[in-house]
Amino acid sequence: MKIPFVDLSRQLKDIFPEIEEKWHEIVHNSRFVGSKYVKEFEDKFANYLDVKHCIAVNSGTSALYLSLMALGVGRGDEVILPVNTFIATAEAVSLLGAKPVFVDIDKKTYNIDVKKIEKAITDKTKVIIPVHLYGQCSNMDEILEIAEKYNLYIVEDACQAHGAEYKGKKAGSLGDLAAFSFYPGKNLGAFGEGGAVVTNCDELAEKIRMLRNHGSKVKYYHEMIGGNFRMDEIQGAVLSTKLKFLDTWNNMRRKAAKIYNELLEDVVITPYEVPYNKHVYHLYVIRVDNRDKIKEYLQKHGIETGIHYPIPLHLQSAYKFLNIPKGSFPVAEKVADEILSLPMFPYIIEEEILYVAERLKEGVKNG
Repeated sequence: MKIPFVDLSRQLKDIFPEIEEKWHEIVHNSRFVGSKYVKEFEDKFANYLDVKHCIAVNSGTSALYLSLMALGVGRGDEVILPVNTFIATAEAVSLLGAKPVFVDIDKKTYNIDVKKIEKAITDKTKVIIPVHLYGQCSNMDEILEIAEKYNLYIVEDACQAHGAEYKGKKAGSLGDLAAFSFYPGKNLGAFGEGGAVVTNCDELAEKIRMLRNHGSKVKYYHEMIGGNFRMDEIQGAVLSTKLKFLDTWNNMRRKAAKIYNELLEDVVITPYEVPYNKHVYHLYVIRVDNRDKIKEYLQKHGIETGIHYPIPLHLQSAYKFLNIPKGSFPVAEKVADEILSLPMFPYIIEEEILYVAERLKEGVKNG
């Protein structure tokens, strides 16, 4: 068998007829940027998350960048974030001239270790970015308590957590702002790049709407320096169509994860789901000794896997200038050598999961 890491083609039967119809309308009307379907998606996604505002943009990276920009983050400021995350979380900080301050991760959830946040706070700290990694929310109650104590903003990085829940509340509805990515492979993915900022703050929402459109409310009248971060109309059409299926698809992911867990619990370290969370398994991440050999073994048997992420941010070449030595974040460094992401997508079938599990067991047994 050949098992892809992600197979997006299997969901087309649910969505393509409606998307095709909308595409013909978009082409006929020749309104390709930020029009009817972008607004439709913004309204639907805000309602889905139970927040007041959704501002659609052109990528998750832009969503993070604009969130921090709207909060006035700039040179001399510090932003706290987990050291195990995709580099976009830190890039958004760096591009504004601020300093990313890394914190080690929890050894069970791989999210930011909340017990280590306060030690990272200085008089320059302005924002905490909890990353809801792999589809599971961070410990938001404690993070909110810390933010209130030190008068800090919270920007949720929910780029992997579409539909995830923390104590019954949707990821993205808990902080001052939240950033989502709609990269095609995400739980809610576009047919290209896309992102969104969500918030309950009217003032921040209005500012981000202007920033995404060259600092303008009225065309050619510019109140501030912004940029072009607008979403294409076709992406709005795709996302507003797909949103109807998000909960169903997330439940399919959870079912697949449950099967994986039952097959692998005595073989490798399977994902830990906090009892009060709803994990939506954007990624199904295990930990295993001899990870690279196991990955190679699975590849030889037609199974695609991933590593999220192989190098913690403080050891990336891009952040050498921070001069953070190896050993500074021992949990993240250990995890980075052991984590392996197995095939996970809504329409993966039980036969495929069984095949992955059997080959993984063989690989572990053979060392």
